[in-house]
Amino acid sequence: MVDDDNVVFAPFGQQAPDPELFVAMVLDGWAKQQRAKDFSAATIRTRRKLVLSFIDFSGHYPWEWSLGDADEYFSHARGVRNLSHATVRSYQTAIKLFCDYACDPSYDWNEQAARLFGQVFAQVITELNRVTHAQANTARPEKRPFSQRELQQLFDLADLEVQRVLHAGRRGALAAWRDSVAFKCLYSWGLRTNEMRHLQTIDFSRNSRAPYMGEYGVVRVRWGKPHRGSAKKVRSALTVWQWSTDVMEDWVERGLPRYGEPVSDLFPTSTGGLLSESHLLDKLRRLVDELGFPAGLDLHSFRRAYATHLITGEGFDVTFVQHQLGHEHAATTSIYTLPSPDYQRLALERAHARTLDAARTPRRDERSSS
Repeated sequence: MVDDDNVVFAPFGQQAPDPELFVAMVLDGWAKQQRAKDFSAATIRTRRKLVLSFIDFSGHYPWEWSLGDADEYFSHARGVRNLSHATVRSYQTAIKLFCDYACDPSYDWNEQAARLFGQVFAQVITELNRVTHAQANTARPEKRPFSQRELQQLFDLADLEVQRVLHAGRRGALAAWRDSVAFKCLYSWGLRTNEMRHLQTIDFSRNSRAPYMGEYGVVRVRWGKPHRGSAKKVRSALTVWQWSTDVMEDWVERGLPRYGEPVSDLFPTSTGGLLSESHLLDKLRRLVDELGFPAGLDLHSFRRAYATHLITGEGFDVTFVQHQLGHEHAATTSIYTLPSPDYQRLALERAHARTLDAARTPRRDERSSS
């Protein structure tokens, strides 16, 4: 292979060109470009597999792709595989990025394809067939936050589970305590599940503006959701509620040492690994089923509840909540400005109270006549 002024020529010599080798070369070049743009290795691997999947499904190499191939592939993804709106849109984005790269004259892949196969790459994801991004929130509508009442009942039951295990003489009381604290941690700082799982004791520190929070005034989130497949985003989230610091202090001082010394992970397992998301989700489902809560609750509901309660229940500024959650755009945070059921109920009660007070207060003309 010869690299001259960013032009890469395939080493086919006088033999018939090998399309499989050429595809591999283009994908390798695309991987280098993505690494240069700071995309993660996992994202690059996923996109490569998607391109190969599109090739297998269509039966055509990328320089042979057409809009019809793309229409059939993504119609199958939605109609047969039942992939979500957001997933199909992300797949289309990956194919579009690949086509943009292959068509870019800076890399000269089109010139090579024309010389070797008599065809060139073309963009097959256009406004004609791309899934529209009509709104900021693409989450399934059945997903919802916890209400304040539901949270209190859930936390109480999670704490009671520890006592149940102890009284039954079974093993697992420490794990039940850990899970209870994990749920409270998700809500206390509005964390994503993966962010919470990777927390370590060193991630907590004092907040000089809120010394009453002790050693748990700030949490450093080092495993934040990456932007477009790049490195993990890091942020700091301030502690809002005093009870959150009490829960964490009690766990770190009395619960965590039972796993042995030294322990740096905040939520370890008995084997020394990280607490799994599947375990937490299974535990949450059992508690929710026992309480008989309506459907739509999952681990992300703690984060939804945190944002919703701060904005609509306690009147925190949207910008503050945006920084707490690590959202790049305020429009994402504004999704949570929809009033929670508790907020709506309290607002209605206040309105009714004002109406009743006004009805009980004698009017001026009535007071003057008496």
